[in-house]
Amino acid sequence: MRRASILVFLVLTLPPLGVAVTRAADRITGHMFATRSEVIAPHGMAATSQPLVTQIALDILKKGGSAVDAAIAADAALGLMEPTGSGMGGDLFAIVWDAGTGRLYGLNGSGRSPAGLALEEFHRRGLTHIPPYGPLPVTVPGCVDGWFMLHDRFGKLPMTEILAPAIGYAEEGFPVSELIAYYWGLSVKARKDQAHFLETFTVDGHAPAKGEIWRNEPLARTLETVAKQGRDAFYKGDIARTIARTVQEAGGFLAYEDLAAHHGQWVEPVATSYRGVDVWELPPNGQGIAALQILNILEGYPLAEWGFGSVEHIHHFLEAKKLAFEDRARFYADPDFASVPVQGLISKKYAAARRKLITARAARRLDAGNPALYEGDTVYLTCADSEGNMVSLIQSNYRGMGCGVCPEGLGFGLQDRGELFDLTPGRANTYAPGKRPFHTIIPAFVTRDGKPWISFGVMGGATQPQAHAQIIMNLVDFGMNLQEAGDAPRILHTGSSEPTGERMTDGGIAHLEFGFAPEVQRELAKRGHRIQLDVGSYGGYQAIMWDAENGVYYGASESRKDGQAAGY
Repeated sequence: MRRASILVFLVLTLPPLGVAVTRAADRITGHMFATRSEVIAPHGMAATSQPLVTQIALDILKKGGSAVDAAIAADAALGLMEPTGSGMGGDLFAIVWDAGTGRLYGLNGSGRSPAGLALEEFHRRGLTHIPPYGPLPVTVPGCVDGWFMLHDRFGKLPMTEILAPAIGYAEEGFPVSELIAYYWGLSVKARKDQAHFLETFTVDGHAPAKGEIWRNEPLARTLETVAKQGRDAFYKGDIARTIARTVQEAGGFLAYEDLAAHHGQWVEPVATSYRGVDVWELPPNGQGIAALQILNILEGYPLAEWGFGSVEHIHHFLEAKKLAFEDRARFYADPDFASVPVQGLISKKYAAARRKLITARAARRLDAGNPALYEGDTVYLTCADSEGNMVSLIQSNYRGMGCGVCPEGLGFGLQDRGELFDLTPGRANTYAPGKRPFHTIIPAFVTRDGKPWISFGVMGGATQPQAHAQIIMNLVDFGMNLQEAGDAPRILHTGSSEPTGERMTDGGIAHLEFGFAPEVQRELAKRGHRIQLDVGSYGGYQAIMWDAENGVYYGASESRKDGQAAGY
């Protein structure tokens, strides 16, 4: 009732149609939504979802560390300070701009399913979907291996120095910030019965409150072991044995051999051009190319002429999203197990063919296309250093704090990415042993004329490719600055077909964040969209932009999270 009351209040307090509204006197942007100034700095920049973590990243940069060093330090600290979205038990993806070679590098740090768990085991148990909690959805955590792969290629400082801030805060404690405390409380309720969860993440069975000091000495010891002994200490030592033993004692299948065999993968980022800029994503098993598909379809429309928040803008975005997500459900999967027609999916000719399916009415049900004919809760952070290197990094446990199973005495929980497998035989994302599941977390990067421009990302499951496309539209079509592009009210469509097997049958729901005009909402409803006004959640955005003309970085971190952008 409380949520509904808030929504009613928001609607009732809107001004009558035709009444002029005076803009806030302390803002010079002219926008009707709340925003703030960008951060501008000449030497380095960091943007993360927790202010103390941003300061850690800056300290590493000031010590002479690279952007990647700062990103690893930040991610390790987020696993402590924002365990509701990240940790050593999750996966990691990154896109790195290396100033020395003048090119982008992509890292897929996702883990694989247990070799000893077959599809038939789920069917024997009568399951049609992999459960979100407990040991069954556990896949190998790829985060730590990802740190070392990035560090081996782009690092400057020793890992003992990079991980020292996270270790220090884990030992001494830190005050939990507001939004993280809120989600922490929700996570405890959902996972309190899972192995070693309460002893790992609660104080006397309760989540820490806002402002309460939280310490995690077991995590400090785990980080210290990894810092001194390297990635094999996690995947081939006592840590790996503890992870495997805990999962198997809880009834799962992850084995020591699964961890010992793990390896991340360097991949080539893929791009589409959009009105003079190149937008880069990583190829599947992630969903990044969905953002490229959406943008390709929308490029055929005069969005700037229509204007932000117009009926045409929102309607065409929703319909483009539906089309892209049908392909996402059918084709996106681990390329080691399925042939994913990436170039066909992101081709302009394919987008033109799919665009013809959009009408003035909201689509209720769609099918995936034939791209072969055209072949040719999570944390996000970004860092940039004084040499021009930039990293776009995203890391997650999935479903906030993952499956709830926590390796005994190690201070972190395990992810539940395996939940995103399809249990229907014969599909691209169907479960198989040693396979990487469909993945939601996606970093992004934008270049202009072959030079770095923006490193950015948005957290939040299926929100991410939708929000990526909206950020690009806000910057390119609607002329917003880096901070405004993230603060602008968002559109989120749910109910499309999913890689886990569900189909869209009723057109889904268009969730509109507060800030879109009532007359626009009414017209969208007339076109057949089911509209739902929501205060949240719409993800969390961080970004860094390189201004080559002035030789400075711009940073942005939206107000939906506890985050901060800062530079020096």
